[in-house]
Amino acid sequence: MARLSASARRPLSLWRRLDLAARWLFPSVTLLAGLLALGLPFGLPGQASLRPALAVGCVFFWSIYRPASLPAALTGVIGLVLDLLDYTPPGLWAVLLLCLQWLTIALRHQLVGMKFRLIWAVFAGFALGAMTLAWAGQSLLCATLLPIWPSALAAGAAIALYPALAAGLIRAHRGAAAVELA
Repeated sequence: MARLSASARRPLSLWRRLDLAARWLFPSVTLLAGLLALGLPFGLPGQASLRPALAVGCVFFWSIYRPASLPAALTGVIGLVLDLLDYTPPGLWAVLLLCLQWLTIALRHQLVGMKFRLIWAVFAGFALGAMTLAWAGQSLLCATLLPIWPSALAAGAAIALYPALAAGLIRAHRGAAAVELA
C-alpha cells in the first residue's frame, strides 16, 4: 500500500483553498466580466457584435483546454446573460453556447493535437454555425426574416479576433488560471 507524504495528508489552508477556487473560477468570471464590460456604452462601432464573439471564443477555448472550469450550468448562465444584454429571446444563446461546448468537448482530443491554424479553421466553422443559428432562431421567433448583416458582422468579429483572444487566454491558462500552480 502506497503511503502518502506528510504534505499530501495535511488539509489545505484557507488561502490555498481560496487560490484554488479563484483559479477554477477564472474562466467563467472573466467571461462574465468581459460580457458585462462590453455591455457598457463605450460607443465603439460594432460593439454589440463583440459580445457573442467573446462568448463563442471563450467557450470554444476553455472547452478544449480546461472543460472542467466551465461547467455546463455556468455556460448556460453565460448564455442567459448574453441573451439579456443583446435583447435576444431568453435561452437562445444559452442553448447555442451549450451546443458549442458539447461539440467542442466531443472533438477535444482531436483539437488538442492540432496546429493553431487548423484549430482556428474549426473555430471559424463553429462561429459561422453559431451566428447563423442565432440569426435563424431570432428570425423564427420573430416570425419575420431579420437582416443577416448583424450576425455576419458578429461571425466576422469572432473569427478575426480569435487569435488575439486565444493568445490572451493561453497566457492566463498557463499563469493566473493555472490550477496546478495553486
